[in-house]
Amino acid sequence: MRIGILGTGDVGKALGNAFIALGHDVKMGSREAGNEKAKAWLAEAGAKASAGTFADAAEYGELVVLACLGAAVEAVLRAAGPDRLRGKIVIDTTNPLDMSAGLPRLSVGHTDSGGEQVQRMLPGAHVVKAFNTVGNPLMFRPDLPGGPPDMFICGDDEGAKKKVTALLDDFGWGVIDIGGIEGSRHLEPMCIVWVAHGARSGTWNHAFKLLRK
Repeated sequence: MRIGILGTGDVGKALGNAFIALGHDVKMGSREAGNEKAKAWLAEAGAKASAGTFADAAEYGELVVLACLGAAVEAVLRAAGPDRLRGKIVIDTTNPLDMSAGLPRLSVGHTDSGGEQVQRMLPGAHVVKAFNTVGNPLMFRPDLPGGPPDMFICGDDEGAKKKVTALLDDFGWGVIDIGGIEGSRHLEPMCIVWVAHGARSGTWNHAFKLLRK
């Protein structure tokens, strides 16, 4: 499958490498062609990797991953072009974080969410929130005591969520589907819980798991 990655940061690189490891072809998008971070990633990622603009990655991907800073989401999607994403699954990994007061806090919540805003910006796409509750080193095949952790997802299109669930199984995750995209109002605060534990413990190799009886 062809994967478009919108973003050249640690999350974009981690997921790009993971998709390539699974045999997919990946194009990483950035604001301008020739982005230095994208070029450095290309030098290590191999023959299945390519790079271009946000628009190039959006056009290329059969599935597209939004992997930029939360504050940049609107500008990135405008550059990518909503029409290029029409009919496609868009995995939203972002969190709407306000970093102005030290530890991050949410800039939107309770009655709206970043995931819902992404879906409104992309009315023709199938947005699935995923990968927003764990750090990038654990996104692919996390090896933790107690078995694989769970990835919590949400989105309005059941078919899209089934496809993302299958991908997450390949990535080594259990999956908990909490419903429609408004579930982002719950998943984005889980990022803050993840950060708060990391800040207090000084460790960042943790993930969530739903235990059942």
